[in-house]
Amino acid sequence: MRPFPGLVDDATGKVDPEFAGVVEAAASRARVVDFFYGDPDPALVDAVHAGGALVSWQVGSRDEAKAAERVGCDLVVAQGTEAGGHVRGKIGLLALLGQVLDSVRVPVVAAGGIGTGKAMAAVLAAGASAVRVGTRFVAAAESEAHPRYVQRLIAAEAKDTVLTEAFSTGWPAPHRVLRSSVEAAERFSGDVVGERIRPWAPDERVPVRRFQSTGVTKASYGTIDAMSFFAGESVDGVKDVLSAAEIVRELAGGAENLLRPMRK
Repeated sequence: MRPFPGLVDDATGKVDPEFAGVVEAAASRARVVDFFYGDPDPALVDAVHAGGALVSWQVGSRDEAKAAERVGCDLVVAQGTEAGGHVRGKIGLLALLGQVLDSVRVPVVAAGGIGTGKAMAAVLAAGASAVRVGTRFVAAAESEAHPRYVQRLIAAEAKDTVLTEAFSTGWPAPHRVLRSSVEAAERFSGDVVGERIRPWAPDERVPVRRFQSTGVTKASYGTIDAMSFFAGESVDGVKDVLSAAEIVRELAGGAENLLRPMRK
């Protein structure tokens, strides 16, 4: 599968001019540009490097990691099936991490099911260079997540998540979500569960279809519980709303306390 169908011309290998502008803008403003859900592509890697940024590619297998390194990516993100939202991985994070670390020389970031200092320490001890955390930050004070979504995360445990293809409208791929959102969508009668406001067009509301894969933000309206509540197995670590800085300190501090004795 080519990355982002329609954005890279199969015949020429060149990035679509409009998308090239997006990549160029990102590379000129961010230190790292990250790609996800597509085969690592040299055209996109070259476009980012030309803009002066590093390239990260999120992968779900050893072969994808090797391909990312081969086309010039500066780092890879190994995503296990514990992750919330769009899931690329086919196996658990620790198993995947072991395979990827043995196959590439570039730094490897671990992703999926990391929401506590203990989980962070575990993957760092296994050899990861860094971690990617998603679900825990949905409940950050700075997050734009809908309050109902945040409440559901705080009340949930790992067993309350499910890896499913139910929410495939708009993104035909497996997702990990709260089971309650699947059940609510199944009970819903009708094709449209609500609507949302686009940040760049505040006067325009677009429909949210039943089983549509979409972010549930403060700009979402309607039957909120029937929308895609992305959640990783790390949801056990979401107990309250804290600032992003407090979450970082909590995770890093917890991991450091566990790893420090190992370094002596």
